[in-house]
Amino acid sequence: MKFETLMLRGLFIACLAVCGLIFGAMVTTTPASVRLAGSHSLRTILLAAPSSCALPPDGVMCAQLGTASPLNG
Repeated sequence: MKFETLMLRGLFIACLAVCGLIFGAMVTTTPASVRLAGSHSLRTILLAAPSSCALPPDGVMCAQLGTASPLNG
């Protein structure tokens, strides 16, 4: 009975330590968006922006049909 109790206590302490480390990392990490918004350099903001728009100029998204599609003919 002593061995099982010791193993359970050790597992509990290990899990508590891992959870504490994860929580500490979440609290102290600054997201990239906050760092980008906090920088006053226009060059930094422009480098992080995408070089092309995700939508075509007309704004209509066309789905591409794959080779396994029954609509492909």
